[in-house]
Amino acid sequence: MYPYYETDWSVLPPEANRRFNPAFNMATIKQVVNEAIERVRMPTPMRLRDLIRQIRAARTAAEERSVVNKECAYIRSTFREEDSVWRCRNIAKLLYIHMLGYPAHFGQLECLKLIASSRFTDKRIGYLGAMLLLDERQDVHLLITNCLKNDLNSATQFVVGLALCTLGAIASPEMARDLAGEIERLMKSPNAYIRKKAALCAFRIIKRVPELMEIFLPATRSLLSEKNHGVLITGVTLITEMCENSPDTLNHFKKIVPNLVRILKNLILAGYSPEHDVSGVSDPFLQVKILKLLRVLGINDADASEAMNDILAQVATNTETSKNVGNTILYETVLSIMDIKSESGLRVLAVNILGRFLLNNDKNIRYVALNTLLRTVHVDTSAVQRHRTTILECLKDPDVSIRKRAMELSFALVNSQNIRTMMKELLTFLEKTDPEFKAQCSSSIVMAAEKYAPNKRWHLDTLLKVLIAAGNYVRDDVITSTIQLISESTSQQAYVSLQLYKALSEDLFNKQPLTQVAVWAIGEFGDLLLQASPDEDNIVVPPTEEEVIDVYQKLLWSPQNTVMTKQYTLMSLTKLSTRFNNTNNKIQQIISSFCSSLHVELQQRGVEYSQLFGKYSHLRSALLERMPPMELTRSQSANQTNGDASDSEPRSNEDSPQHTVNSESNTLLDLLGGIDSSTDLDVIKMNSQPVAPPISNANNQDLLDLLGLGPISSSPTTDAGGNNIGLIMENNNSNILINNQNSNFLSGDLFGDSNTSKERNVPTLTAYDKDGLKIVFSLDKTADSTLSVTVNTTNYTLSTMTDYIFQVAVPRTFQLQMLSPSGTVLEPNGHVTQDLRVTNPSRNTLRMKVRLSYLIDGNPVQDQIEVNNFPADIWD
Repeated sequence: MYPYYETDWSVLPPEANRRFNPAFNMATIKQVVNEAIERVRMPTPMRLRDLIRQIRAARTAAEERSVVNKECAYIRSTFREEDSVWRCRNIAKLLYIHMLGYPAHFGQLECLKLIASSRFTDKRIGYLGAMLLLDERQDVHLLITNCLKNDLNSATQFVVGLALCTLGAIASPEMARDLAGEIERLMKSPNAYIRKKAALCAFRIIKRVPELMEIFLPATRSLLSEKNHGVLITGVTLITEMCENSPDTLNHFKKIVPNLVRILKNLILAGYSPEHDVSGVSDPFLQVKILKLLRVLGINDADASEAMNDILAQVATNTETSKNVGNTILYETVLSIMDIKSESGLRVLAVNILGRFLLNNDKNIRYVALNTLLRTVHVDTSAVQRHRTTILECLKDPDVSIRKRAMELSFALVNSQNIRTMMKELLTFLEKTDPEFKAQCSSSIVMAAEKYAPNKRWHLDTLLKVLIAAGNYVRDDVITSTIQLISESTSQQAYVSLQLYKALSEDLFNKQPLTQVAVWAIGEFGDLLLQASPDEDNIVVPPTEEEVIDVYQKLLWSPQNTVMTKQYTLMSLTKLSTRFNNTNNKIQQIISSFCSSLHVELQQRGVEYSQLFGKYSHLRSALLERMPPMELTRSQSANQTNGDASDSEPRSNEDSPQHTVNSESNTLLDLLGGIDSSTDLDVIKMNSQPVAPPISNANNQDLLDLLGLGPISSSPTTDAGGNNIGLIMENNNSNILINNQNSNFLSGDLFGDSNTSKERNVPTLTAYDKDGLKIVFSLDKTADSTLSVTVNTTNYTLSTMTDYIFQVAVPRTFQLQMLSPSGTVLEPNGHVTQDLRVTNPSRNTLRMKVRLSYLIDGNPVQDQIEVNNFPADIWD
């Protein structure tokens, strides 16, 4: 109808390429004409697709940088010339350059100019640039607030949506406070698109500024009555975030549990809906969000849990498992069942679902199942035990992450009923597994055997198999535990010495921990080794003295053995000189050869031990006396079982010395750091031996010459306070002691007046006990208004906790001083201590906020608690 305008205006941009409208005023026409002239005058810049094609065609990184730098230079020149015609295209290219990792900050102001434009295409690129190039650290960030406020009031829903997306992405606390009212207004908009975007923006604002939560509460409740699934899912997400951040809000929303149950039930029973159906499941995304919110609302709430038990059972039984969508819903259902106060039958159903996941061909689903079982095994251990065979099969999975989780779960399932079966499978796994697993697996096997071993012979055989299978990947704690067990198993020492000799003679160089344990045992019990009875199959027969010395000679001269192993071997060889009768000359020659060793430690031992064969040979038998049995005071938790405790088999205590805790051991614990005897700590203490009469002064003097000490008098020394101080020389032989009846090393004579060192009862307070981590406060008032708090953190899990951080806050009326912790790594059954000093001038009631964080199995854990149960009389 208007051919003139069609052909003549076709050079204009699309938004101006329209039929002539008499409603256009002259200003609009003039603007369009000027832009058309500007487009003709300015050279046309490269299109985005051409830039991408050029960059992809670059053969080297230098060629790519050349293309990018050339284009950035051109874009800068257009910015200086205020080229408004091609600004949108240039910013689009700049964003692509930014995505490649090149600097693009010089385009920030141009993004603001695009945002201020009236065109939607300009606004879209401008807001995208703002989300990518701006953050709250930039000063330009403050200039965008006014533009956002104007666009939030736009009549076009898509412009409002752009502003809401940008605000949610880059909002600073100040910007969030300025525009929170606008967001709350838009959440009540009649337009479902805007309500959905506004709810998502409110979610991001609450994460950034939690105190703004109250503004959105009235509008949020109405979102649950929406028919639009998009608005409904954003409303559920927003409520979940609010409940996780505020206990008051959590209590406020617990009344909506029936509404959520009704929505979830309608989704399950709903027929086919093309717009919501995913692989035959009605809106699985909304179902997952609702299940997560139900889990948050049902934790530690019996009434809310009761209201959702039926619907959770319905979802668990009616969801199709042939597709991944159904598995996702079932996984979320299992998490909800395990976290709330659900019925026992429902928990068994949840564990059975995870058991089915373990049989799935998808390794991701198997990993998720193992991870979830590991988190829930302590909730219902007996239900998980039914799937033990399947879990053990996962130890053979080719995927390394699945094997790791299966190993951790297997150790969590060990109890006194299945210890033999589980250890057999885990030892097989230890032999064939990757080196990265051997250290953790060997330590866990040792801990499990310590707790549930049926008898000493089995326990020793298990530790020996660990040393053989793990090789050089054994941790030091395994070596220590094995030596302790051999020392206290008096009737098994000949047997274990023979078995260790057999293992040592078969592999002399590749297993340093095994070598160290073997030479320790042979050195201590060499006489028993020669008299040991052959095993049942007569495969291992006791060696002769010459055979043992030949093995030792190979160990000492092997370049593959470490210096530490050779130190063990030299000490053991020296002890064998008092156990063997016919090889002393050869032993002396071997030890003397190390007097000129290049290693200082070996040379020092060679020189010192050689003295025992010459001038001081009369002291050798006494100095190298067999060590008394070392006791291991085991914690009471060793009697606990993973599963049925009623049928647990009692641990045999044959050959174990009496485990007693007396006042001296308590005093020693206090001396070592005030550790409470009730804590789960293994304490090594020597059997009490009768004190022999004092030996002659001549022998004393010889011994002191050997140790490098000057001559002393055998009479007691008197300090300035008149207290007698006896000289105590600690040695394996209890006969070598300068005795003093009046001295008491542990109870006070060494440190001052014994009347002032009475044992104090320090009050303790359990501040935290969750997920295997326990924190105990030991309180000690050191001054009139100062309280010393010793924080003792213990890891009761089977995994190592790393990057452990403990933070404390007190009210302003208190003064807090925190000393450095003893470490940041918590091994299984390990401890970390830290001292706090709290000064209370006003003598107010003490309250503490505690925040702790750590990494366990690669997963970050963070928690925050308030400790307000300090004794009221602590300041009296």
